[in-house]
Amino acid sequence: MLGLESVAAQERLGGAALLEFTAVSKWYGPVIAVNDLSLRLEPGITGLVGPNGAGKSTLIKLMTGQLRPSLGRVRVCGRHAWSAAAKAHIGYCPDVDAFYEDMSGRTFVRTIARLHGFAGGDLSRRVEEVLEQVGMADRAERPLGSYSKGMRQRIKLAQALVHDPDLLVLDEPLNGVDPLGRTELVNLFVALAEQGKAIVVSSHILDEMDQLARRVVFLCRGRMLAAGSLPEIREMLADHPLHVRVSTDRPRELAVRLFRAACVRSVQLENERELLFQVQRPNEFFRVLAETVAEAGFQVDRVQATDTSAEAIFDYVMQTAQHL
Repeated sequence: MLGLESVAAQERLGGAALLEFTAVSKWYGPVIAVNDLSLRLEPGITGLVGPNGAGKSTLIKLMTGQLRPSLGRVRVCGRHAWSAAAKAHIGYCPDVDAFYEDMSGRTFVRTIARLHGFAGGDLSRRVEEVLEQVGMADRAERPLGSYSKGMRQRIKLAQALVHDPDLLVLDEPLNGVDPLGRTELVNLFVALAEQGKAIVVSSHILDEMDQLARRVVFLCRGRMLAAGSLPEIREMLADHPLHVRVSTDRPRELAVRLFRAACVRSVQLENERELLFQVQRPNEFFRVLAETVAEAGFQVDRVQATDTSAEAIFDYVMQTAQHL
C-alpha cells in the first residue's frame, strides 16, 4: 500500500509509472546486451542483481537516458528517458567517479545544483540540505582528492539528490562505505522510498538486498529471469528444493511421520533435537508440518528455512539460466 506521500507523488505524475520498459532490446553490433525486457517500477526500492555481463550496466544507461534502446521504449514519469524532461526526474549515482580533485565537496554539489537551475538563497539552502542528508555537512569543505571511498560515495549521492528527483538510480552505492555508514545510508534510502521515490539499487553484495530491497530483478544474458519480492520469487521456484531446519523434542518420530509426505525429498538428523529437511513445494510442507505437530503433540522450538536469502535464490536462478 502506498503512503500519503507516495500517493501524492503518483498524483503529481498523473498516474504514470516512475520507470517503464516496454519490450526493450539493446545491442552493440552482434552482441545483445538487453533482450526484450519489459519492466514497470512504482515507488519503493528495487534491487538489480546479476553476474558480470548480465546487462545491468546497459539497463542503467537506458533508464538514465545515456543510451537509446535499439527496440522498444523506455519512459521515466511518462516521458522518453532520452529527453531532458525525463532527465529532470532522474538522480544518478554512478559506480565510478571522475571528480575535479582540488574542488571541495560543497563546491561540487553546489555546481551540480546550479546546473539544475538553483540560484540565490534556494541554491545555498538546498546544497546544505542534501549535505546534511548524506552526513557530509561538516566535511564538505575538504578537497575531493582527500576523501575516502565512503566519503566520495556520499558526495555522489548528494549530487544525485540535489534536485529532489522522483527516480534515483544507484550503482553500487554502498561500495567502500563502513558498516555504520551503510546503516545510515540504508535508512536514508528507505526514508526516500517512503516519500514516494522509485529507487533502483544495483549491487553485487546480495546480503544488502535482504535488508534493503522490497523487490528484486534478476538479470542474466540480457534477460530478466525473475522479478518480485524474495518471498514471491521463492514461491515461483516452488519446485526448487528448500532446506528447513526443525528443532523438536521427538525428532526421530517426526522424521518418520513427515518423510511420508510427497513434498519431502530427504531428512537428516542433525543432533539430538534437530532435523534438516529438503523439501519441494514449501507451502505444502509447512501445512503438513503444522498438521502433524498439532495432531501428535510435538514440542517444536524452532522452524527455520535456511536458504531463502537473495544469495540462495540468486544461485538457483543462475543455475537455471545455464540451461536456457
